[in-house]
Amino acid sequence: MSTDAYTKRVVHTCLKAGRLMLIGGSEMYRVEDTMRRIAVNAGIKEVNVFGMPTGIFVSLDDGTNSTVTELESVKKRSINLELVDRFNELSREFADGRIDLDQLEDRLCDVDERTPTFPLWLQVLGAGALSATLMVLFLNVYDWLDLPVAGVIGAFGYWFDDWLNSHTRVRFLAEMVSAAVMGLLAVGAHALWPACNLNNILVGALMTLVPGLALTNALRDLFMGDWVSGIVRMVEAAMTAIALGGGVGMVIRFLGA
Repeated sequence: MSTDAYTKRVVHTCLKAGRLMLIGGSEMYRVEDTMRRIAVNAGIKEVNVFGMPTGIFVSLDDGTNSTVTELESVKKRSINLELVDRFNELSREFADGRIDLDQLEDRLCDVDERTPTFPLWLQVLGAGALSATLMVLFLNVYDWLDLPVAGVIGAFGYWFDDWLNSHTRVRFLAEMVSAAVMGLLAVGAHALWPACNLNNILVGALMTLVPGLALTNALRDLFMGDWVSGIVRMVEAAMTAIALGGGVGMVIRFLGA
């Protein structure tokens, strides 16, 4: 294999790895560092990597005046820490010499295609448990009527947000509509059972959609000096929070709850 062809293979491997880590919800500095380590361990002398939440740039120079530069765009991002963990293990094996570039490429494809995800019903069940327990954690209120109501509304809101995201490409629309639906359900529950505390239910239910990981990654990127990525993710988290607040606020305003 020619030197130029080998360099292109390394570039493609780096881009695929970076894309998978971004999709899994990894921080930008970790994405760039991992891609750089792969290229260095593959024998590339000069490595330049620049990542953003929507794309990754890689430029490699093998020392023979042959530079390969490519871009990989990232359209969708989610939270899949299993994906990040599996690739971290692969990168360690490659760095230690336990696998070569061919094996790394094959294992990356396997991770991309076969990384398990929890079924939707289990995610919804977890969202319900999260809503109920976080209501207690944040408000320090052990109300045995608000607890199950917040769990049911939070679970339904999570399912509705997932369904709506699969049917629309408009960013933040699903979060706003889902928050409005949860607001309607909370107001309805309060009307049926006046003993329910509307504020307690909403605080617990909305926790399933709060962009906690996006905000955490934004702060970590800022602390590591990745200003572009940190600011973009901070704005994204803020827009999600505004959408959630706007959806609930409209319901409460117009229903006079």
